[in-house]
Amino acid sequence: MEVIRNARVMQQTVKEYLQRGSSIGFVPTMGALHGGHMSLVQRCREENDVSVVSIFVNPIQFGPSEDFSSYPRNTEDDAAKLQEAGVDILFMPGVEDMYPEGFATFVEVERLSDRLCGRFRPGHFRGVATVVTKLLNIVRPSRAYFGQKDYQQALIIKQVVRDLNIETETVVCPTVREADGLAMSSRNLYLSPRERKAAAVIYRTLCRARDMVLGAECSLSDVKNLMEEALSAEPLVDEVEYASAFDPETLEDICSRDVTIYRKGRVLLAAAVRIGRARLIDNELVDMTAQEEAA
Repeated sequence: MEVIRNARVMQQTVKEYLQRGSSIGFVPTMGALHGGHMSLVQRCREENDVSVVSIFVNPIQFGPSEDFSSYPRNTEDDAAKLQEAGVDILFMPGVEDMYPEGFATFVEVERLSDRLCGRFRPGHFRGVATVVTKLLNIVRPSRAYFGQKDYQQALIIKQVVRDLNIETETVVCPTVREADGLAMSSRNLYLSPRERKAAAVIYRTLCRARDMVLGAECSLSDVKNLMEEALSAEPLVDEVEYASAFDPETLEDICSRDVTIYRKGRVLLAAAVRIGRARLIDNELVDMTAQEEAA
């Protein structure tokens, strides 16, 4: 596995692969790699001639009171995992390389960035959109891979790719879960054993809400109430930032509407909660078209 730390070297290396006609797959990460990341890496390797993984803890997507300085970092372990997985290139740029002195250009996606997590993390998705745009321009991948757990992020990146005519296919892969359903996340490392056990309530709640939506006719406001009450009932949940049903294309909260409107479409059930030091997000995309066809 080749390790590259400089953006210009990365660009030159990619140029040589592209001149040979090789397809390039790319998995952007912030490190602290877990099974979810590695599932993206596996698919990337299966679908492309050359696999590239980046590790870069992006400072501009963290707010002033967020966990940039304490975000889990274990570069040696991460590199060993990627080496074992057969990754071709590990790209690890420094902050000075990504944001040199005088840097003043940012990418911002309107509307999508202001909803769900954007309401609670102002400026976060501007930082995400900016760094991913830079990485896509540096790596120039045929395909870039993202996890569904970060549904809003993936939707925003798709918008960036479309709006800025970036020649990359955005591939969204299923969420990888622990045995009790908790979505794998680097921030799970913040949880104490008791908090880790309590965190399973998030996926249990999403499953109950999914079954409710797919079952008898009901109001989506009932689904929202179920989610909020179930999450709040867990003593170790310190805060429920949001828990509701959303339009999967616009991320608008649709709980004021009747569920029958969406019987031939999709609904995104999503939640964000705080447990101890960890802010945890998860979602379930419910396809009611498939339910109708199976009936």
